Amino acid sequence: MTKRGRFITFEGGEGVGKSTQCQGLADFLENQGIDVILTREPGGAVGAEAIRGLLTAGAADRWDPLAETLLHAAARREHLDKTVLPAIEKGVWVICDRFADSTEAYQGHGQGVDMATIGYLRRAVVGSNEPDLTLILDMPVAAGLARAKARDEEVGRYERMTVDLHHRVHDGFLDIAASNPDRCVIVNAEGSETAVQAEIQNVVSARLGVAGDGA
Repeated sequence: MTKRGRFITFEGGEGVGKSTQCQGLADFLENQGIDVILTREPGGAVGAEAIRGLLTAGAADRWDPLAETLLHAAARREHLDKTVLPAIEKGVWVICDRFADSTEAYQGHGQGVDMATIGYLRRAVVGSNEPDLTLILDMPVAAGLARAKARDEEVGRYERMTVDLHHRVHDGFLDIAASNPDRCVIVNAEGSETAVQAEIQNVVSARLGVAGDGA
């Protein structure tokens, strides 16, 4: 019988380095002989990627917050059904750049969608398929937004939202971490890429029993 894979998610505000650290962790795990796939939300499956285009482009106020929440939920269900769960069943470890905590932080804490509604959708869409480990990369909002805007790419819709919203999102992630200590670990993302990568490797090794010490 194939041993079930693990599901690791990366969360945090804009510009904290999630994509870079997802790739770094994937490389580390592959060096330990673990099969890994990298994926993202919104996206990660054909239908979910189509929805991603609706969510990440256009004006900051393009969507009513509840409508935006529902789009994220639809994309997430497609992603789980088509990509995440089949991989885990095959024994593959899944590393995902954002997941359901982002909806709680951005649409709940940030945009004011009722938390009971967000909780209901999470239970309906995710159910028992919660991540084994969530790494929340944390840095001050101003520093993260500056990093995001300095990247050599078009500034996205979420990055154009108000600074006040980003502060609420930041506080939301800290609240999520405090409420879910068995699943979530806060990682200081202000250090060098190598230092952050080492801390992540140490956390994954300790929490999920991976050989290696992040050195």
